[in-house]
Amino acid sequence: MNWCWKYLFPSLYGLLVYATIRLINDTLAYDKFWERPLILNTIEIGFTLLMGYIVYFSLQRVFRYFDRFLKEGAASKTILRELFWVFVVTETGVNLVMTPMVALTDDGLSWGDFAIINVIPLLYNLIYYAVVRSNKLLKAYIDNKVQLEKITNDHLQTELKFLKAQYHPHFLFNALNTVYFQMDEDVQAAKKSIEKFSGLLRYQLYDQQQTVSIGQEIQYLTNFIELQQVRTSDKLQLTVNFDAGLNGQQIYPLLLLPLVENAFKYVGGRYKINIDAKLDNNNLLFTVTNSIPVNIPAKANSGIGLENLKRRLELLYPGKSTLSTHKEADSFSAELQIKLN
Repeated sequence: MNWCWKYLFPSLYGLLVYATIRLINDTLAYDKFWERPLILNTIEIGFTLLMGYIVYFSLQRVFRYFDRFLKEGAASKTILRELFWVFVVTETGVNLVMTPMVALTDDGLSWGDFAIINVIPLLYNLIYYAVVRSNKLLKAYIDNKVQLEKITNDHLQTELKFLKAQYHPHFLFNALNTVYFQMDEDVQAAKKSIEKFSGLLRYQLYDQQQTVSIGQEIQYLTNFIELQQVRTSDKLQLTVNFDAGLNGQQIYPLLLLPLVENAFKYVGGRYKINIDAKLDNNNLLFTVTNSIPVNIPAKANSGIGLENLKRRLELLYPGKSTLSTHKEADSFSAELQIKLN
């Protein structure tokens, strides 16, 4: 069927062009097609069919050439170039075959004849182009958009993994430092710290599903806080409040850790830390406040952890999260709000 259409279509195209031209000319000149000499009609039809095959197969070569560029997307520049070559091929084929034929037959070539034999085939070819290439161009556009989305998603996933991995070195340093000092004072406590530390590390390394339940994340934070308490001063006043309603909701892991880690890192002054997590209309409100020494530099409490957290929130919860920080003379607070699905 495809083979038959491939070789039959050009002749149908040529006959359509000839019939249209003849209709226009005969209407204007009040002539009758069937009263013209048979040999003249036969010659004109033969030349028109020849033009149809030349133009058709030339257009197929143009389409095959531009198919290579469509793999990169249906850019407007590519489409305009393709249309330009459709125009060139059509006018070249018409003037190579039709113009000499009209000039040597009937009453010769007039400006009206020249305009008609150039405009009619071009109009039909533009319609043919719109029908045949629209599906190809649409598919190329969709494929290109899918490919761009895939590249963007891969890039974001890579960036997320990098940002997540940046938490590990700081965490490892603090935990190992804690165990190091415990070894001289209480070996049994050091063993417990190592056990707790291994559980935290296992969560970071192996339990990284796409999302986790808030219950898992809170348990992770609880273990982290207990490990941090070992290495902090006895005068630390720690208040922790986790809403009982926070349990099965899903959240991306390790988003709460930077705020808690930041508080333990910079706590000073009155040595107070307050950690609060609650559920409010399907929103997670997580607040961490820690006291700081008076006149601490403005940049304190704002390290790479908070910057990474902001970027992860932009990637994971675009338009669904806010992170705000507030510094007073003797305290620093951070509030994270996430809209849960």
